[in-house]
Amino acid sequence: MHVQTGTEIDHAVIARPAVEARQRVDIVLASDARGAFVWGVLDRLLDEPGLSFGTVTASGFGAVEAAVFAYGLGLGGRRGARTALANFWRRVSHASIFVIDRASLLRSILEQSIDIEQIRDERCPVKLGVLAANARTDAVKIFTGEQLSINAIVAAATVPFLSSPVEIDGDTYWGGEFSHLPPIRSTDVRHRLIIAGRPSVFATPCPDRTFAANHCATKCAPVHTIFDSRHRAGAPLLMRPWIDWGELTDMRDRGRQGAADWLAADPLRTDELPVINCEKRYI
Repeated sequence: MHVQTGTEIDHAVIARPAVEARQRVDIVLASDARGAFVWGVLDRLLDEPGLSFGTVTASGFGAVEAAVFAYGLGLGGRRGARTALANFWRRVSHASIFVIDRASLLRSILEQSIDIEQIRDERCPVKLGVLAANARTDAVKIFTGEQLSINAIVAAATVPFLSSPVEIDGDTYWGGEFSHLPPIRSTDVRHRLIIAGRPSVFATPCPDRTFAANHCATKCAPVHTIFDSRHRAGAPLLMRPWIDWGELTDMRDRGRQGAADWLAADPLRTDELPVINCEKRYI
């Protein structure tokens, strides 16, 4: 078992009455999202018994956090996910002080933090997908199901041209961008939450928006974004020395507050979404 249940977490889990999940959310972790900010957002969302999680799709360093999140949720529910994320970041903070090879460090910490078979299991409560680009053709691929591996997750977190690509099934991959994917047609109306470093630029307008207002074959999925207002353009997390625990928890708390502000606006209050006004809807 990888989750250390005895590890202390700064924010205690709030005991709340068990309720049936009312809203299902698909999560997208963008490659520009600061790692510990994402941790804070996920940590706060796990406090909400009214939320359930469908799919988690991630690129960049978010792919690593998404894997840890999915593993912890499958092994120990919400408490397991929060503990797994906290343990992962403690390993990062401690081990990175002494290691120069960041890619090797990331792989080692990931292997200590997850069991890939647990994530692949059909009973895992969330379906994980990690996005990487073929280093030879630039074609973007989302690894899911049996294709998921430690190599795929590390490849998604690898900075193109500044680190060597990762070999997978005879080809090589490194980090890719969601903006390179073709438009996605949605068949349901589940909410999609994007966690990013800046306001999202890859939400795709509904392809059926030219239809009459009373007809929409797509049933658009509403898109929400939580982004880091203090995001600074610069070297990605893996390209500079890893910051200390105090700075990590400051970013985590900023992420928690960002998620709390989003939840306070009650963005999921509509149970059944109308299929009109498509020009303002996204998938």
